[in-house]
Amino acid sequence: MYKVKVVLKETLRERGMSINELSLKSDVRRAALSELAGGKRENINFEHLAKIAEALNISDINKIITLVKVEESE
Repeated sequence: MYKVKVVLKETLRERGMSINELSLKSDVRRAALSELAGGKRENINFEHLAKIAEALNISDINKIITLVKVEESE
């Protein structure tokens, strides 16, 4: 089984950018970015992903989200 993992926090750290800066550049609410980066968001808004990618000048979605294999607990 696979799970979507948000790796936005790592990408921001690599670029020396804060969530506040990304919020200003992407026009995505700071709270939404914070929840996304902290893994507290159940749903991912594709429009937000596109705005984040544009603000970070990236075309590889793996810099924002990725799939990780999780072992089933049964």
